[in-house]
Amino acid sequence: MRVTEKGQVTIPKDIRDRLAIEPGSEVDFVVSNDGVMLVKVGDGKGDFEDFDAWAASVRGTWDLDGMTPEEYFEWLRGPRDDLDRR
Repeated sequence: MRVTEKGQVTIPKDIRDRLAIEPGSEVDFVVSNDGVMLVKVGDGKGDFEDFDAWAASVRGTWDLDGMTPEEYFEWLRGPRDDLDRR
């Protein structure tokens, strides 16, 4: 994408469709060492009836780079020194 003089970019249609971004939707930019990520901000309406429906909707959207959840949490928090590692 190319940034305009006003600092604007166009979100590609396939991404808008996938994230249900439409005129009036709110998005946020999350900055990390690797770059910037566009995140759709929830509308607070509670679109999902339960946690399982929400979990199914986001399944596969978080890339752990091949790590298991346990490996990811250890990477995130550092090794646990309060556990016996037999």
